[in-house]
Amino acid sequence: MRYLLLTLAALTLVASTARAQSEQKSAGISFSGFVKTDLFYDTRETVSLREGHFLLYPAAERAGENDADLNAAASLNMLSIQTRLKGDITGPDAFNAKTSGCIEGEFFGTSDGDINGFRLRHAFVKLDWGNSALLVGQTWHPMFVTEVFPGVVSFNTGAPFQPFSRNPQVRFIQTLGGLRLIGVAATQRDFQSMGPDATGGSAISSSAFLRHAVLPNLHMQAQYHADGHVFGAGVDYKQLMPRLAIGEGRVSEETVAGTSLIGYVKIDASPFTFKAEGVLGQNLADLLQFGGYAVTSLDPDAGTVAYSTMDSYSVWGEVIYGKDLEAAIFAGYSENLGADENPCCGVYARGSSIANLLRVSPRIQYTAGKVRVAAELEYTAAAYGTLNSLNKGLVEDTETVANTRVLVAMFYFF
Repeated sequence: MRYLLLTLAALTLVASTARAQSEQKSAGISFSGFVKTDLFYDTRETVSLREGHFLLYPAAERAGENDADLNAAASLNMLSIQTRLKGDITGPDAFNAKTSGCIEGEFFGTSDGDINGFRLRHAFVKLDWGNSALLVGQTWHPMFVTEVFPGVVSFNTGAPFQPFSRNPQVRFIQTLGGLRLIGVAATQRDFQSMGPDATGGSAISSSAFLRHAVLPNLHMQAQYHADGHVFGAGVDYKQLMPRLAIGEGRVSEETVAGTSLIGYVKIDASPFTFKAEGVLGQNLADLLQFGGYAVTSLDPDAGTVAYSTMDSYSVWGEVIYGKDLEAAIFAGYSENLGADENPCCGVYARGSSIANLLRVSPRIQYTAGKVRVAAELEYTAAAYGTLNSLNKGLVEDTETVANTRVLVAMFYFF
């Protein structure tokens, strides 16, 4: 009997050890990322982030003596702050679903004062049941379509023509053959909407405007995949509460809501690839696109206020040839469409003094193993003018300024 008990105990120990080893093998983290250095030259001052690294558009003319444009000044810089580290996490099944997770950061910082600081890009957990999946955490906003986005060398990834934002969110994905249905409820963190400060005056960026509306940013999207091709469309709804009070402490519960539409396509005709996207949007400042909203009436004595979204549209497309040796050209156009009513008492919007924006950006890059060398020429022209409050906030009497960026980058992937 004693030998039988010892044998059973040994078998139990072996089974437990094997089970533990199996569980350990199914749990872990795999690191990847890249080291990247950008060297870039601009022909004039720009509206940008992190010492010019994330370029949006050329700065407006700034008058000096003898009709000089003080912003017509060239600059040169070299930075490695886009260097990135990613951890892909695997683990045992839960709720009858395969589980995975992701943590990714880079040295881009959270502000110009924090340049070189390590900041969070992605952090999420995903439960996958095969035909349906649930993602909870921070990742790309659904209007940044990971299957169809510009492959430019510049870190702006096509912004402000391409929506650009990462958001805390809950995302549900249902797959029906080649059709993928996506529903998202998101909040804001690093990329925030614009609005008035506590005094109701200066414009600031804050997640408080979305938080106080007590309704997340809602999004629905449909994608169709077939033989490497991708077709998709989506609708996005966002509501903000810009003010909590008006005048002498009068409570304000007035909100401003915007609905945006997106459509996109990717055609794989190897060795050529074609991508295109269009966005018709309301209040898209948090996605680094033109737009926001305007105050159309304000009565502090009565404690009333009304808003109207500032609308815009953007389109972009690119053609890519090759793989290891890749040549491509990107082009984008965006235009401010103004508001539904005349602004009276403040505009909280991105690019509100620009009527339209154009970019053309050819590039060439070569990948050898883990090393990539890339060069890009980025020409961006902005038509600056005067916002006409008597014509629904449209920008008139424009003059165009342009910047040409020459960018050379080196990557080392791991």
